[in-house]
Amino acid sequence: MFTFVLRRLLIAIPTLLVISFVIFFILDSAPNDPTGNLPLTIPPEVRQKIRDSLGLDQPMYVRYVKWLRQFLIYEPLNLLEENTGIKIGDSEGRLRIVSYATRSPVMELIAERMPQTLWVVGVAYLLGIIISIPIGVISAYRQYSIFDQVGTFVSLIGFSLPTFFTGLLMIIIFGVKLRWFPSVYDTTLVVKDWKTFVLQVKQMIMPVTVLTFFNASRLTRFLRSSMLDNLNMDYVRTARAKGQKEQVVVWGHVLRNSLIPVVTLIALGIPGIFGGAIITEQIFRVNGLGQLLIIAIQGADIPLVQTLTFIFAVLIVFFNIIADVAYGFLDPRIRYS
Repeated sequence: MFTFVLRRLLIAIPTLLVISFVIFFILDSAPNDPTGNLPLTIPPEVRQKIRDSLGLDQPMYVRYVKWLRQFLIYEPLNLLEENTGIKIGDSEGRLRIVSYATRSPVMELIAERMPQTLWVVGVAYLLGIIISIPIGVISAYRQYSIFDQVGTFVSLIGFSLPTFFTGLLMIIIFGVKLRWFPSVYDTTLVVKDWKTFVLQVKQMIMPVTVLTFFNASRLTRFLRSSMLDNLNMDYVRTARAKGQKEQVVVWGHVLRNSLIPVVTLIALGIPGIFGGAIITEQIFRVNGLGQLLIIAIQGADIPLVQTLTFIFAVLIVFFNIIADVAYGFLDPRIRYS
């Protein structure tokens, strides 16, 4: 197992380097100008000085190496110093990845938005997994029953309807008509007592419900299909012939094997938590990473877009490795050498 993980990590290094170069090259080649949003009264020579101060006068490969060094070396060292207080080298002279728009370190902007995204998108994803597993198992075990038909119908609706439609529908019904929940997410709210905690829960209900409905519907369909494939396998008949209880057969054997393809879907969906639900965050005005990415793209903030995109790529590769390792725990026939 250790050899397999080490080998996958070693393979991931050149893979991520290639991905980082592709991301940097594509965004650098895009026709974006960081001075495009400045007033038209600013003279061209001043605009050129601003571009030079941002390092845009240097060749692309020089800027790529500088950005990669900042991302892989300088930013982790800064993060280590901030959390431990241990000084490593010249921290004051260490260059950081800086946003074009705000001139603030990109990692600080990401750290400010991360809690909001994890509160909303992370909770919704976790609830989607918890809800989808029992519904998917029962729907497959009681195929064509009323429970299965209702569950299939609801999951098809949840999987087919886009989140911007269900989000706007919930805002109209529960936010405007009934006034049960706030239509706009207040990111400035600080939970310090029971009253603010209730307000936080109330403003989370609608965006979390929209995302949970979508995630649970998608996972339920995959798990039900995988369960139906395994319920008729020979090992299931053998387990029943040995006199094992039906609960043990279904939840212990069939579910364990059925989770193998679903684990990939779950693992690859986790980076989306950190990426934020872009559409849902825009609808409910959640000040998360998804909204940050949209603002960065609209403002041609290339360093912020590059860093966010590469972080998502790192998370996808990392959780791919976790999914491969999880296969060995779910299926004893899989051996890593």
